[in-house]
Amino acid sequence: MSLRSLHSAASGMQANNFKLDVIANNIANAGTTGYKKSRANFEDVFYEHFKLPGQLDASGSMTPIGKSVGLGTKVSGTQLDFTQGSLKVTDGQLDLAITGEGFFQVVNPDSSTGYTRNGAFTLNTNGQLVLASGDVGRLVLPNITIPVDAQDISIGGDGQIFYRTAGTNTLTNAGQLQLTRFTNQGGLLQIGDSIYTETDASGAPVTGTPGTNGFGQIRQNFLEESNVEPVKELVDLIQTQRNFELNSQVVQAADQALQLIANLRRF
Repeated sequence: MSLRSLHSAASGMQANNFKLDVIANNIANAGTTGYKKSRANFEDVFYEHFKLPGQLDASGSMTPIGKSVGLGTKVSGTQLDFTQGSLKVTDGQLDLAITGEGFFQVVNPDSSTGYTRNGAFTLNTNGQLVLASGDVGRLVLPNITIPVDAQDISIGGDGQIFYRTAGTNTLTNAGQLQLTRFTNQGGLLQIGDSIYTETDASGAPVTGTPGTNGFGQIRQNFLEESNVEPVKELVDLIQTQRNFELNSQVVQAADQALQLIANLRRF
């Protein structure tokens, strides 16, 4: 019946509208440091079976195919894409980028541990290394403290941080940054502010030294840009709009069929 067509097309419109929201968020974050794009995945829903494959027909022969109709589509989930973003050169001594696997660790306002690819760091009033943010000050883990009079801060690919105080040529080790990775990065929970948190789906965090055991290396004076490709997102946007329009046309066709049925008269 046309009612089935209405519900199937409506599910298509709803799913494509959700995908449109995901694409809009990707495009909005095309300039967000360390942002990883998302993708909406679809799957078909239940089927109404009128005849199953392999049933016997009136002559006793086995039917090679069945007869069924699907009841639309739905969003099965959103999948994170953790491909490497391009690196942007900066003048900040505390601007860091990760090339390869791994996340920086920071302390969230609720004292839980957050994970981020955003390496735009700065120092707070106590000289502690924090994620640069005008809203929430998140300390970097492990805690790194650099004196106010520190000069020539250098951060190696292995996360070792050295500085020289004014009037001396001696390098002082301020500590070492660690990176964290997960068995299933796609299972991390996005909480905003370029921060992810651990979930049961992501698995337990594994922490290690940059450049060892599969961890990426740290690059000073660089920031990792968003991995959103605007051209691809715009193409996907157009395709999603067309799919939405096609489903809306099915709704109109089903409505016209129902209107025709409602206008039938007996003579």
